[in-house]
Amino acid sequence: MAITCGLTAANLYYNQPLLVTIGRSFQVSDHWASLLATAPQVGYTLGMLLLVPLGDRLERKRLIVGLSLGAVACLILSATAPSYGVLLGVSVLLGGCSAVPQLVLPMAVQLTHPAERGRIIGRIMSGLLLGILLSRTVSGYLGAQLGWRTVYAGAAGVGLVLTGLLSWKLPTNPPAFLGSYAALMRSLAVLVRELPLLRRSALVGGSIFGAFSVFWTTLVFYLESPAYQYGSAVAGSFGLVGALGALVAPLAGTWVDKYGSDKVITFGIGLTLLAYLVLGCAGSLLAGLIVGVILLDSGVQAAHVANQTLIFSLRPEARSRLNTVYMTGYFAGGSVGSVLGGLAWTHGGWTGVCAVGASCLILALVLHRSLGNQTRI
Repeated sequence: MAITCGLTAANLYYNQPLLVTIGRSFQVSDHWASLLATAPQVGYTLGMLLLVPLGDRLERKRLIVGLSLGAVACLILSATAPSYGVLLGVSVLLGGCSAVPQLVLPMAVQLTHPAERGRIIGRIMSGLLLGILLSRTVSGYLGAQLGWRTVYAGAAGVGLVLTGLLSWKLPTNPPAFLGSYAALMRSLAVLVRELPLLRRSALVGGSIFGAFSVFWTTLVFYLESPAYQYGSAVAGSFGLVGALGALVAPLAGTWVDKYGSDKVITFGIGLTLLAYLVLGCAGSLLAGLIVGVILLDSGVQAAHVANQTLIFSLRPEARSRLNTVYMTGYFAGGSVGSVLGGLAWTHGGWTGVCAVGASCLILALVLHRSLGNQTRI
């Protein structure tokens, strides 16, 4: 399940080290190229909002396999896109079909003993984060050697193999909700209204992931600027550095089981804020960037595991819908962060990027503390 989450989530991030290359291919500015990083996240958010709730109403295995096949089709279309506009539109669809991890995770939680829930979520999220970060490394290298279209074509091949394995190995998972789709969607509003901890997690998680997206959307522009003059392969290699942060996920799950979600979320926000302090003060040094990336990914991962462990404990019969609300807020924040990152880079350079990222984290801390320490789950 961790491998499935990693390979599918990678679809959202293959293009980030390639934004400059793709922009030159279609002769568009850095600002317009940066929107290609936002598009899959917008699609992912829509997929979580409109498709993931179906995990409580339909048989999950069939839904997961269908979405995985749809993602393969979108990757093929991306590899053959004749224009920037087509690639941008298909990127939104690719994001929607890549919502598979948010269906796999509730399935894993359902099969897990409550006392081990944090640890299992940590392992799965470790796989997901590794997929996100290593996708940048692979795409950066392949893009530099073989061109950006080859990256999408290769990802389509991997996705096709994964779809076959899911169809063969994934267990069936009967639905828990028997009402209509309209009733299912209305129940999302009920959950938001009745569960203040769910609202808090969505807002805090979105702010943290916004800070994460601010950095990763603009890193390639910074590395290819006169400050460094590196290519897409080097930008992608930072995924290997960030992958060290994935090692925090299983630890974070254990910490949640032992100390509670609230403390781990606070720790994650603090660690991520420290990352931006390092990036702002020492980002002109390669060592400063490396340390900042490790701190950033570690903090984001710790807070995310803690938030998800918390929300899955609220309503066991509605885990897909709980995840929908949380992850919709999470990736909505990421989409906003990508846009703000692109604007910050265009108008304020690296200093502007770090200021915007730090502001997102200050907002996360204020929301987390002001909405109250209502649980120790």
